[in-house]
Amino acid sequence: MPASSQAITRFQAPESTFSGMTPDIAARLIAASADIALVLDEDGRVIDLSFGSEDFEKEGYLAWRGQTWLETVTEESRSKVSEMMADAISDEAPRWRQVNHPTTNGPDIPIRYSTVRMGSGGMMIALGRDLRSMAALQRRLVEAQQSMEREYARLRHEETRYRLLFQIASESVMIVDATTNKVMEANPAAIERLGGDAGVIVGRDLRDFFEADAYPTVQGMLAGLRSTGRALDVPARMKKQPEASNVSASLFRQGSAAYFLVRLSGPGANQNSARDLSETGAKLLKVVEGLPDGFVVTGPDMRVLAANTAFLDLAQMATENQLRGEPLDRWMGRTGVDFSVMVANLREHGAIRHFATVMRGEFGSDEEVEVSAVSVPSGDEACFGFTVRGVARRMPMLTANDAALPRSVEQLTQLVGRVSLKELVRETTDMIERLCIEAALELTGDNRASAAEMLGLSRQSLYVKLRRYGLGDLDGDAD
Repeated sequence: MPASSQAITRFQAPESTFSGMTPDIAARLIAASADIALVLDEDGRVIDLSFGSEDFEKEGYLAWRGQTWLETVTEESRSKVSEMMADAISDEAPRWRQVNHPTTNGPDIPIRYSTVRMGSGGMMIALGRDLRSMAALQRRLVEAQQSMEREYARLRHEETRYRLLFQIASESVMIVDATTNKVMEANPAAIERLGGDAGVIVGRDLRDFFEADAYPTVQGMLAGLRSTGRALDVPARMKKQPEASNVSASLFRQGSAAYFLVRLSGPGANQNSARDLSETGAKLLKVVEGLPDGFVVTGPDMRVLAANTAFLDLAQMATENQLRGEPLDRWMGRTGVDFSVMVANLREHGAIRHFATVMRGEFGSDEEVEVSAVSVPSGDEACFGFTVRGVARRMPMLTANDAALPRSVEQLTQLVGRVSLKELVRETTDMIERLCIEAALELTGDNRASAAEMLGLSRQSLYVKLRRYGLGDLDGDAD
């Protein structure tokens, strides 16, 4: 705050009030009124000091004698120290400024200083107040605020979860004021059951939704719940419903108010929702059955529970019953290792995509496929769904018997798992040999004698390898 805006009250008669004060008394008074006091010369050098706490001595601050005040503070505090010394020399109204002193271990020590000139010379005195306790309080306040924010966030998340559960619940649920019996809130299932909309239902008396001869039963159940905290479910016929519904309720408090959680079940409850769900499920089953890609569901032990027609074709099986209970790796996977890797990744990550493997038909056919799978919780254990897509037409198969050899490391790595290591090493050797011959022919301008010499081969050996790899036109060679 600027000096001009500070209201400072000074002693009325310091000449008479402090006339009998000796230097010793003045020193004790200054030491008692400040946690740290520094006596500075006109250059800002510390010529004397006093501490009100042993902590400063433990930090080695007694060594400040002979150092400048600027040397004892942190880098960002030096401009404040220079301003305070300038204010003291010019007899400006003293301002309290916070500066930080470094420590050997731990955070810096914050001190709030004010400077005053001593006499007509250039000497000054800096009075400091230790702010560590205030800093600790501020830190605790910030931690408390952060803790409150985390708690508020947790409550908001819980409220969101319960409100979502309230909205998507298939059971009809209403919140009713226990004093007035007015509906405070209703979920979509209850709104559909009562044949209205939220604007019409909310605020109405609960009796408006029951037949006149049925409501006393509901009222008696709610009265017993209000007095004892427990009540049995009761049957009651609602308006526009041909049969009685089962009505149950729970009592809860929110602040000083009490509310009923009223649940409606039985005939007529959510018939439309159930019918829609059933129709959707039937459509979904038809879609899965008609998929051109194979689809199979297994239990936690990887035994088949269900499969569509496309998967039956890949496995070369006639009916779904022939697959049920059989292990999936009977048809899927090049080797046991490849299937185990796929299952391990599925169990760890919950889903896999584009896993390249092979489907082995019951009658010996092999087809390159990509598998995507997902783990779905089902009770205490999970079941697994697999989609199997053939890629033989989309990607050329790479095998050890291909006439064309691999042209790159990427193509070679695609052979891993499909052929044995012995065959893979032979393919690698052939690829390197062919590439070296091609490079030698290119460097020698297709001079085969020079290429053979460059490669350390006889001319006849080079011709044998050229014929093996189909390189060059050898028909015109006399040799």
